[in-house]
Amino acid sequence: MNSRPSSSSRPTLWLLFSTFFKIGLFTIGGGYAMLALVRKIIVNDRRWIDEDEFVETVAVMQSLPGIFAVNTALSVGNRVKGKGGSMVAALGAMLPSIVIVLALTIFARSAKDNPVVERCFKGIRPCVVALILSPALQMIRKAGITWRNAYLPVIATVLVCAVGISPVWVILAAGVLGAAHGLYMKKKAAL
Repeated sequence: MNSRPSSSSRPTLWLLFSTFFKIGLFTIGGGYAMLALVRKIIVNDRRWIDEDEFVETVAVMQSLPGIFAVNTALSVGNRVKGKGGSMVAALGAMLPSIVIVLALTIFARSAKDNPVVERCFKGIRPCVVALILSPALQMIRKAGITWRNAYLPVIATVLVCAVGISPVWVILAAGVLGAAHGLYMKKKAAL
């Protein structure tokens, strides 16, 4: 990964917290739904990391245990402001969820059967799908997936969804096979 941003582009702890607080506040649908928003803010608007580093961060964060959104906040926070930045960014990403879950717990009984609330959530679902699909398509292009190698993510999807193999094993196998292929290509080029 690249070196840290210059001191002129490094955010304050407050800016880091407030940025991830806003991301956490508007992340409806889970960690993958936040990718488009995180990419826009962190890569395009703030330029705290570049596009390649964002793709690397997403790949690593989705393979680690824990909450994807928090892992991403920890990684970006550490990248731009060190250990303190990682803690502040993670707190910013988690705090909206904590407050919303507490509020829902308090008011859930009265709103549970409310038809307006039910319709709101039905309306949000298609947007969540779009929020997940948009960065997935961008990552496909950035990862260099073409018609020649498109079978790899298809096989991984089938192994996880249809066969029921843990994504951890699929990721580990892909890493080992990728390293083996790289070594084979290196030896082949040396001949």
